[in-house]
Amino acid sequence: MNKNDHARSGYRAAATPIRTQRDTEYQVFAQVTHRLKAIDEADKSNFPQIAQAVFDNQRLWGILAEDLMEDGNGLPIELRAQIISLAEFVRRHSLAVLGGRASVSALIDINTAIMKGLRGDVEVAA
Repeated sequence: MNKNDHARSGYRAAATPIRTQRDTEYQVFAQVTHRLKAIDEADKSNFPQIAQAVFDNQRLWGILAEDLMEDGNGLPIELRAQIISLAEFVRRHSLAVLGGRASVSALIDINTAIMKGLRGDVEVAA
């Protein structure tokens, strides 16, 4: 490798975009939601796959709820309370999904709404 190639490779590494916390949160929600969509469209008899996707989603929401309860969380208290309520709904609905009494579609819808919020793609109600 000559000097020019070496210099270019150094700049290429620096050109890698920096991810924000919102970007990271979006990516995690996107991955989990993708798995939920896959089981929603797949054979419903594969319980281990369903259970793993639902568990991963519950774990994500549990971590989110814990973070929202921290004093250092910068979100407004009202928004934090609303998202914590969603986390509780996700927990209860996940149990219903695992018990065969509900589908994952509500979980997908909630995750998609959160992803839109993280991207700033929300419509304000009039």
